[in-house]
Amino acid sequence: MDEIRPHQVYTTKEARSFLRISERTMKRWLKRGIIRANKIGSRYRIMGAELLALVSPEVEHKVEGAYKRLKKKIQEKISLW
Repeated sequence: MDEIRPHQVYTTKEARSFLRISERTMKRWLKRGIIRANKIGSRYRIMGAELLALVSPEVEHKVEGAYKRLKKKIQEKISLW
C-alpha cells in the first residue's frame, strides 16, 4: 500500500498500517469519533477520504495547538504542587 485513495474503503488493519498506530489506539479513536467509520456486521470500514483528512496538515496544526495548550495546563498544575 503506497498511497491512500479517497474513494477506497479500508479495513481497520489497513488503516492502522497507514497511520502506524496500534490496534488499541484504533479502537479508542473509533470509539471517540476521531476516525469516522461504518460498521458492517461486527467489522469497521473506513473511507480513504477520512484517513486523508486525519493526516492533513490542517489537522496536524490543530493537534499541535491542542497539545501545546494541554502541556501548558499540566505545567501550571505541576508548578502548584
